Amino acid sequence: MVRSTPDAQGRPIRLQRIGEQVRHALAEIIARGDLRDEIISRTIISVSEVRVTPDLRQATVFVKASNGDDDAVVKALGQHRGWLRGEVAKRLATKYTPDLSFRRDDSYDAGARIDEVLRRPEIARDLPPAEKPGARPWKSLADSMDEDVGDD
Repeated sequence: MVRSTPDAQGRPIRLQRIGEQVRHALAEIIARGDLRDEIISRTIISVSEVRVTPDLRQATVFVKASNGDDDAVVKALGQHRGWLRGEVAKRLATKYTPDLSFRRDDSYDAGARIDEVLRRPEIARDLPPAEKPGARPWKSLADSMDEDVGDD
């Protein structure tokens, strides 16, 4: 008997769904400005991912600050995690509300490094040429009708 349905990466879909619910709730709480903290109120914060443990007791929240001061934002959110957990509990329909721990999201930096590597001339010459911004890899019905008009 299968206990949960895994996705392509092998993670249970239920945990992902609950993580997304927590992420949406936290993003809403932070965006509304309900949190009375100087650092948080002057910074735009992106909640990029929430990873929930299988027992639903712990959630790791990955955040990114718009001003680049990720460590200060993580510390400030950590100081308010009890209040944030209570607010998430009001919005979440689960038996348990996970304890929250905050971490900076380094995936944006990793993506920028990969993009930088791909733009190097010695790497770019091995990549296929980029398509024009308006080019489509498919034909639409209108495109085929324009070809038929000229055949008369």
